[in-house]
Amino acid sequence: MPKPLLRAHAHNDYAHPRPLLDALDQGFCSVEADIYLEGGKLLVGHDKKDLRPERTLTALYLEPLWQRVRANHGQLYPEPAPATLLVDIKTDGARVYAALKDVLRPYAPMLTRFESGQIKRRALTVILSGDRPRDVLAAEPNRLAALDGRPEDLGKNLPVSLIPLISESWFTLFKWYGSGLMTRADREKLSGLVEQTHAEGRTIRFWAAPDTPAGWQVCWNAGVDYLNTDKLPELAAFIKAKNN
Repeated sequence: MPKPLLRAHAHNDYAHPRPLLDALDQGFCSVEADIYLEGGKLLVGHDKKDLRPERTLTALYLEPLWQRVRANHGQLYPEPAPATLLVDIKTDGARVYAALKDVLRPYAPMLTRFESGQIKRRALTVILSGDRPRDVLAAEPNRLAALDGRPEDLGKNLPVSLIPLISESWFTLFKWYGSGLMTRADREKLSGLVEQTHAEGRTIRFWAAPDTPAGWQVCWNAGVDYLNTDKLPELAAFIKAKNN
């Protein structure tokens, strides 16, 4: 059984030959699944043309995670480690979330609960990205999911129980493309954003960051909580080398 890699995030995890399982084999503690509501089912895929009726969120993620957590006595890995399922709602957020609540309910024993502003952590935390129904979740005192925020959510005293994670596209903020040295302005912007996020008790990740050792190194040094990758074995080897 691999050692859990707390900072490893499998971007578009469903695109791998064995969704979820390839990431778990490497020790990843965070995976991302894009979903659509089609025919009454939550189907996983980046585009509608990729959807297949058998590739549901339950079949690809929730049920295998549940089996894994039960086998490991309430944890994703034998060694306790927080785990995240980032669910990217591609369209029609409020309607999809209504269906998602029903899908999540049978798995409540393994899911982090957000109750009256408190976070009651369990094996797996579900965070919603993409077309996020913010107002709907904000009005619910008890939930099995939270929201993926954006940098503009910082400094507004929003509850961590509503927005525990901050995410943004790398190239929205930075000019560094993965080669050469980062400018001083980029370095200061990155460190400042990480520091502010952590000061508020939240975590941070960037999508579309350079998916290379140089890019991972920059994010690692800055304290970015989740390193976003499509290259599972390569990032796993990078983090294991850092942890040794």
